[in-house]
Amino acid sequence: MQQPFRQALSQTLQFESACSFCTDTCGLRNLHKTTKPMNNKTKIPQERVDELFDILKKRFEQNSDRHRDLEWTAIQSKLESHPGKLWSLNEMEETGGEPDVISRDEKTGEYIFCDCSPESPKGRRSVCYDQEALESRKKHPPKNSALSLADEMGVDLLTEEQYQQLQQLGEFDTKTSSWLKTPDDVRALGGAIFGDRRFGRVFIYHNGADSYYGARGFRGLLRV
Repeated sequence: MQQPFRQALSQTLQFESACSFCTDTCGLRNLHKTTKPMNNKTKIPQERVDELFDILKKRFEQNSDRHRDLEWTAIQSKLESHPGKLWSLNEMEETGGEPDVISRDEKTGEYIFCDCSPESPKGRRSVCYDQEALESRKKHPPKNSALSLADEMGVDLLTEEQYQQLQQLGEFDTKTSSWLKTPDDVRALGGAIFGDRRFGRVFIYHNGADSYYGARGFRGLLRV
């Protein structure tokens, strides 16, 4: 049975240092900062680097309501000094995530990128929640899991709180759904949570962690 709707956070909530995207007060349920080591497989050709910066800059400028008071030049400079993060952004882009800056952690100075595609990224769907769930499924297992794929990409899944705040910046997952970082006590009982938007509201549900659907992927979060 689906969980009842959990009311979204107040529209007056701002994306500042105390929000769920920032490390000092949010309590991200053991999220780790993923940093993909650079090697030949994670190096991006310069032509693609230039193309990716053009894509990101254009998206940044077209969606200024997501990141008021932030300047693209400072963000690009930060990315140029962190090629591993740029590789992760390219993975987000290549799998249909349409990443964009949604906040800045005032305490650490990190910029927060998130998948802002209207629907759950197409290149990351039909995945169960984690590797344990994948291995436990004896019949017709999916090819990958959300947590494993996120780790390969060097990103984190959104928590429930972060997902609620993302939904204040637009209407996401109106036809799809996205796996969310699941609390340990829920996962210990075999479950995992996901979210979507229907009927003008944001809903958080649960499923068995080994379930997977063609309309469910996950949204990544990247700190730069």
